[in-house]
Amino acid sequence: MTDRNLRRAPVPVGDVVPGDPPVPITVWPVPAPQGGETMSNAMGVRLVHNLTHPSDLVIDLAVGPQLARAVIAAHRRSHLHPSRPLGWGREAAALIVTGWPVDDAASPVEFFVRCRASLMAGGCVAVLLPHGDVVAPADVVVAAKRARLAYLQHVVAADRPPRRGQRAQLDIHTDVLILTRSATEIGDTDD
Repeated sequence: MTDRNLRRAPVPVGDVVPGDPPVPITVWPVPAPQGGETMSNAMGVRLVHNLTHPSDLVIDLAVGPQLARAVIAAHRRSHLHPSRPLGWGREAAALIVTGWPVDDAASPVEFFVRCRASLMAGGCVAVLLPHGDVVAPADVVVAAKRARLAYLQHVVAADRPPRRGQRAQLDIHTDVLILTRSATEIGDTDD
């Protein structure tokens, strides 16, 4: 077992666009969220299990109880946003989950600066956006990069998984952008 403070996020390799490493795209077959909520129960479970380890801290900025249920079931710890209006706590989190757009930030860059300050090295921010707006994901990535977060992965959430031997017809409902506070940044002195 490794010390969780020594864990590192994967470092993307390759160069499709000069200066920007490629970002893998993954399809998760999970149900769509109910109206007014950020995610389904299955999405909460996937995020917690894929991006954290037992006893890691998760900051829940999502609407609905789905992430909180997944955190409890997976034996993680969390700070729920509504119960902590003055801050997210002093302990660095392994994962911050939010819908988009966020309401409590003066600007997207300022929001991501706050996220970065609240993440442990190698920790992730999962930003969930309703699928369909082609500009919003790019705006999120640009704001995150300005806050010194790296774009690690793009998850496409679809109601029906692709079937072998059939033409892929995905019913995509959510884009999940996984951003990370890289543990290997050059000149990063606050890690």
